[in-house]
Amino acid sequence: MSANEALSSLKDGADRALRNADPRAARELFQRAIDLAPARVDLWMGLAASQRGLGDLAGALAAAESALVHDPRFFPAMLMKGTLLEALGENRQAAVVYGLAAKLAPPSAALAEPTRRALAHAVEVHDRYTAELAANLRAAAGLDGLGAAAARRADVFVEAVAGRRRIYQQEPVQFHFPGMAAVEFYEREAFPWLEALEACTGAIRQELLAVWSEDSPGLTPYVAYAPGAPLDQWAELNNSLKWSAYHFLADGERVEAHCAACPRTMDAIALIDQPQVPGRSPAAMFSILRPRTRIPPHTGIANTRLVLHLPLVVPEGCGFRVGGETRAWREGEAWVFDDTIEHEAWNNGDQPRAVLICDVWSPTLSSEEREMIVRVTAALDRFNGGVVQGGDL
Repeated sequence: MSANEALSSLKDGADRALRNADPRAARELFQRAIDLAPARVDLWMGLAASQRGLGDLAGALAAAESALVHDPRFFPAMLMKGTLLEALGENRQAAVVYGLAAKLAPPSAALAEPTRRALAHAVEVHDRYTAELAANLRAAAGLDGLGAAAARRADVFVEAVAGRRRIYQQEPVQFHFPGMAAVEFYEREAFPWLEALEACTGAIRQELLAVWSEDSPGLTPYVAYAPGAPLDQWAELNNSLKWSAYHFLADGERVEAHCAACPRTMDAIALIDQPQVPGRSPAAMFSILRPRTRIPPHTGIANTRLVLHLPLVVPEGCGFRVGGETRAWREGEAWVFDDTIEHEAWNNGDQPRAVLICDVWSPTLSSEEREMIVRVTAALDRFNGGVVQGGDL
């Protein structure tokens, strides 16, 4: 009998012994099989199951860990390790391991029902652990003794340390300026003109309602890629009025008819510290999101400028996420965010949502840096014979 035949015979016999509720015989056969093929993780898992069947939880744990030595990302072994640690009363260690198992898990549909239930339990235990850990760290942080902005940053720090918040980085599609902080939502104090802009909300909304109808010729699809462009996540919204825009400033140029129709809106936009980049910026528009429409996760083109939202019409069921923070729009309450951090929006309601959107210079750039960025961008476009679209999907 060849070595492969002997190994197959031992494995078949061990599996049969497990099915026949004879873990002692199964353990002996798995150990003999492991002597022939010590890197086979399925044999180590069989040994772990045998040891568990004999009530030797420590031995089962050692076998599961041996499987992970040979394949550190082997989901069944990681899940079993967590289960055994929990059975041994090592609850916090089990919770940490359960978190690793959840990251390694294949799609739920690919799992047998018992494994699906075990994974659901693992996730529940891990969530309880991270919530308890975050509460403990929050108390140690002393958030009440910090200012509001510092407390918000500290809370994000605590949530990240506890493993409850993913860290998002800037991912500009084209223009990445080094050393820029990855801030999801900026503090209001960075924009001294913000309150004056918000005070104009009523006038801006009146002008919006005067020019806005579903068949308004002024509305154009927000996403409008040319034929042949790779659409990826934009396929549903490309050239669709589900997400539309009423432009005042587009690619650095005024849309004169729209500006004339909304003079008080233009007065308000003039308060904003906008980039002035020929052929590209400033940009300002009403953004209309129709009911039951979702804008998929995406990132913007340049981390040298930020994006302002002034909510004008916000029905129930709308939301907005930037990185790890989700907010609800409130009419008349503006915010500024970094759109080079992954973000998405949705309108799950029955009425359309309308927001004034404008670009804003990053307040961390000096005037000299702003001028340099404009020169470099203009030189790029001169070299290419104009603005070249591409690579931004």
